[in-house]
Amino acid sequence: MNILLTGGTGLIGRALCRYWLGQGHRLWVWSRSPEQVALRCGALVQGIGALSELDSVPLDAVINLAGAPIADRPWTASRREVLWNSRVTLTEQLVDWLGKRSQKPGLLISGSAVGWYGNGGDRPLTEDDEPVTEDFAVRLCSAWEASALRAQSMGIRVVLVRTGLVLARKGGFLQRLKPLFALGLGGRQGNGRQWMPWIHIDDQIGLIDFLLQLPGASGPYNACAPQPVRNADFAKAYARSLGRPAVLVAPAPVLRLALGELAGLILGGQNVAPLRLQTAGFAFRFETLDAALADLRKPQSPV
Repeated sequence: MNILLTGGTGLIGRALCRYWLGQGHRLWVWSRSPEQVALRCGALVQGIGALSELDSVPLDAVINLAGAPIADRPWTASRREVLWNSRVTLTEQLVDWLGKRSQKPGLLISGSAVGWYGNGGDRPLTEDDEPVTEDFAVRLCSAWEASALRAQSMGIRVVLVRTGLVLARKGGFLQRLKPLFALGLGGRQGNGRQWMPWIHIDDQIGLIDFLLQLPGASGPYNACAPQPVRNADFAKAYARSLGRPAVLVAPAPVLRLALGELAGLILGGQNVAPLRLQTAGFAFRFETLDAALADLRKPQSPV
């Protein structure tokens, strides 16, 4: 297949490129630094700085993963603008360009997040549910998905991948946690009862490839392992995998004071199930957190 990716130099994008190069696909990555794409994503991946460079190239699928990290810093007005532009505005530009093409891809797989549901408390959530609360993350994800869904009117199938916390050896969520946990300074956040939907990077790549090849796939799919865990249990499991204790607590008032509305993303959660993926026949390699963390602690084989 001929596949265009946005966000191709990110954690998921780089892993997808490595996997799909092995499958023989031709890949392009739309990037602000196209000269860095081959180095970061693979020598055979072509970087482009403008979508117009592909005007005459037939495309089978577009994978839209672009988006600035949402939990790296407080949501000031300027940060909200960055988050919005890197997701919603970019997706609007992408879909506008697709609409002008004479040859249109058959499929657009567009990123989203489980934050689309808001803070669901203990309520079990599947793709059939509507958002439970209203906050910036919910508005952001809703607008992001709505921008992608515009492509349906052009005859393009649209798949929305609502991703949980991605666990990987390098980069992503665990990279931010590891320094504190390795020193024995990790622990739960708030009361620790909030649900944390997570997914191993290999399953994230596997499910995107599964959806790429699934005839008729469309609409939202929850990209998270079948067994979410509570925050306190996640902290204990991660500390245990590092051979460290997890006894410290980040009090909710302190998080709210330091992070503002962003604290709601950390102190809230979603008890999310990947119902549509499982119904479609996708088999997760890592269903339990302990199995995922054990795999990520294994030494990597030489390339």
